[in-house]
Amino acid sequence: MIETLKNAWKVKELRNKILFTIFIIVIFRIGSVIPVPYINVSKLWNATTTNDFFNYLSILTGGGLEYGAIFAMSVTPYINSSIIIQLLCVAIPALERLSKEGEEGQKKLATITRYTTVALSLIQGTAYYFYLRNSGYLSVSGSGARVFAAFVIVLAFTAGSALVMWLGEQIDVKGIGNGISILLFAGILSRGPQAFEVLIKNFKTNPVAVVGIVIAFFVVIGFIVWMTDAERRIPVQYAKRVVGNKMYGGQNTHIPIKVNMSGVMPIIFASSILMLPTMILSFAGDKYTIYNQPSWHKFLTLFSTRGVFYAVIYFIMIIAFAYFYTTIQFNPVEMANNLRKNGGAIPGIRPGKPSSDFISKILSRITLLGALFLSVIAILPIAIGNIGKINVSLGGTSILIMVGVALDTVKNLESQMMMRHYKGFLD
Repeated sequence: MIETLKNAWKVKELRNKILFTIFIIVIFRIGSVIPVPYINVSKLWNATTTNDFFNYLSILTGGGLEYGAIFAMSVTPYINSSIIIQLLCVAIPALERLSKEGEEGQKKLATITRYTTVALSLIQGTAYYFYLRNSGYLSVSGSGARVFAAFVIVLAFTAGSALVMWLGEQIDVKGIGNGISILLFAGILSRGPQAFEVLIKNFKTNPVAVVGIVIAFFVVIGFIVWMTDAERRIPVQYAKRVVGNKMYGGQNTHIPIKVNMSGVMPIIFASSILMLPTMILSFAGDKYTIYNQPSWHKFLTLFSTRGVFYAVIYFIMIIAFAYFYTTIQFNPVEMANNLRKNGGAIPGIRPGKPSSDFISKILSRITLLGALFLSVIAILPIAIGNIGKINVSLGGTSILIMVGVALDTVKNLESQMMMRHYKGFLD
């Protein structure tokens, strides 16, 4: 990887792209610490750093929520809108047709995703404002001033999310890698110093646990790299056919099926749903105990991100969403029909329904293996934190995202260098 970066730096065009990407990341990080007007930042910092819900969001937003920053929403509205549009492409025929219309259809879907991002940013910014107002984190008083402050705060959050989306698109065009992924990577990586500080503080009191966490961290990274590249190859043979004086087909190939084909999407789906009870507690405070409803309060506290109940439900939901995401992405019947139309067949399996059943069987087994991998990675920080009594800031999801983005970026650099006959990571 280091050799790839060194070789890429020698190419002027790639060097300019790398510098442009770094420049965008610097702008993103500056916007993540500049607070919007009318917010008491010191009070907000103390509250969000001790709140499970906002700790979770802060990891994805690079700490912008803790400062009440312009980029407080970060890339989360865009990610949510992308997931929504992707799911709607399966449910709405018009969107499904757009997704199959090639480059022009993808441009229209990208436009729809942008508008959805702005709408979600407006909704999330409004919800965040009401949290700030109800919790007493605003530095204004009087109804007129509050109305003006509400307008400014919500507009700043919405504009910040739109600007982050635009910055990500600029990386796509003029930089290296996927822009939104790079910004998400930068936001998660910015939590590294804070995590390191926590480890240093706990090393004095519990050195064994800290050493274990560090070892587990590197082991998990190696395991993620290995599983990310793992795939199951279904062999395929194509029949020979003669067209004129030429013979076509006859070659042997394979269908590669990734073990972790759904990526981090099942974790994002599951964590988003399981954070709802914690979000309710964060926004409602102690109202459930005030109104003589301690049972509701006790039920909602079961979903604490460090609890055993949360870990078990989290584990099950990740597996369920992995199967759901694979189902909407892959159609074994369509794959079998395409093989038959092109004169291909799986050795020992008859074309048609037997082939689709065989592919479905393989997909089911591979999906289970990938889902178990994601589940273990997701709950491992919870287990380590409970055993070592240390709050692990960089969870399994964060590590999975960082490793995935790093590998994709290096492969992107490698592919561009191969076109210029440079040696690198693949040697």
